[in-house]
Amino acid sequence: MATVTLTAENFDEVAQGGGIVLVDFWAEWCGPCKRFAPVFEKSSGKHDDIVFGKVDTEAQPELSERFGIASIPTLMAIREGVIVFAEPGALPEPVLENVIGKVRALDMEDVHRRAET
Repeated sequence: MATVTLTAENFDEVAQGGGIVLVDFWAEWCGPCKRFAPVFEKSSGKHDDIVFGKVDTEAQPELSERFGIASIPTLMAIREGVIVFAEPGALPEPVLENVIGKVRALDMEDVHRRAET
C-alpha cells in the first residue's frame, strides 16, 4: 500500500478510522528523514492492513505544533484512535517491524482503560 499524505484537513479522519495508523513526520531538507523514507515505504508494502501516513512538517506546521513534534523524523503509531507510540529518529527496518509487532500485540481494552484515567 502506498503512503498517504496527511494534512490538517484529513488527519483526524484517517487517525480515527480504526485500526493502526503509522505517521512519519518529516521535511524535505532533513537528511535522516530522507534515509528513513524508503524504510517506511517498504514497510507500507508489507502491511496492507495498516495506514502509512506522512506529514510534511514544513507544509503542515499546525500538525507539528499540535503533537509537539520537536525533532524529525518522528514516528507516531495510532491504534483505534489512541497514540500508542511516538519517538523521534530514523528507525532501521528491523526496529520499525518490531514497533509494528508491538503495536499489533497491544491489549487495546487495557490501553483504552488507562487512557480514561
